[in-house]
Amino acid sequence: MKLFWKDQIPLLVCYLSQMLLIPLLYWLSGENRPLRIIAYGVLLSSVILAIYLVIRFIQFRKLYAHLSNIRNIAADMELPLEPLGGAPMPAAVQELLRVYDRYYQDKLNLHATGMDRHITFINRWVHQMKTPLSVMQLTLRDIDQSAAADSIQEEIERLRKGLEMILYTSRLDRFEEDFRIERIPLLQAVKGAVTENRRLFIRKGIQPDIRIGEEIAVYSDAKWLRFMLNQILINAVNYSAGKGQTVSIMAETSGQQIILDIRDQGIGISKEDLKRVFQPYFTGERGRQYQESTGMGLYLVREICSRLEHEVMIESVQGQGTLVRFVFRHHPVRNVC
Repeated sequence: MKLFWKDQIPLLVCYLSQMLLIPLLYWLSGENRPLRIIAYGVLLSSVILAIYLVIRFIQFRKLYAHLSNIRNIAADMELPLEPLGGAPMPAAVQELLRVYDRYYQDKLNLHATGMDRHITFINRWVHQMKTPLSVMQLTLRDIDQSAAADSIQEEIERLRKGLEMILYTSRLDRFEEDFRIERIPLLQAVKGAVTENRRLFIRKGIQPDIRIGEEIAVYSDAKWLRFMLNQILINAVNYSAGKGQTVSIMAETSGQQIILDIRDQGIGISKEDLKRVFQPYFTGERGRQYQESTGMGLYLVREICSRLEHEVMIESVQGQGTLVRFVFRHHPVRNVC
């Protein structure tokens, strides 16, 4: 209703100007028309205007209702567009909206098809690249242990981790099609991640310290949880201050939550960088020193946690180390978006 009156303001202003102008013209022309005749003319014009406004409101009420409720409609775009009325203007507006809707739906479908092809290509390419890596891995077993063999092994591991990062980044857009929630013993998951990165721990001279009760279990997706743990452990080892340091991994139950802490004794993160570590492609001061940092690891960890209804947070003091904390719910994830 309010929008209707706002739309009629120019008409009402013109009408009032006319009603004031007619008596003024009579007065300037010197005609002495009776006041009741002038008033009768004004009243008749007002009745005609009122009838017009009523008819106009009836014809346009659905259009004005939709325009007035635009915020609620935008919040739930799944609702179909209801008829806006049979008047020419609402019908034309509705047809225009349908044309735009079809246009953007075609654009979205085209974009979605392109993204599907891109993701399929990335997945196939990553799997194809894993084959030569596996062959190189097997070939290394026949080579005598030497500095050269160790160096090649290190590069193979980096390539493998890089391919895994690409694969999981491409899968993130189709996350709802690629997860399964189950009860996972946390100690088993952490030990698996540590074992997977044992060469990195040995090469860097870092010792894992795991303190997790066997009875503690979380509801999550095993594959995505393993990826997150790998990312945090790799960061903890790579950014450790030097050989002889420890990466502590502890878990405890707190009310309806399970808290997993991964703490390193590394170089830490500056206050300026700490606010931005979850942003994509952000490497920060320490990341630039570690040239292989992509700035995507922590971003993916946060995105995965968000979709699985977990929480992740970071505390760090420069020069004293970093704490990464995961918070899991006791109950299964209700939904994933």
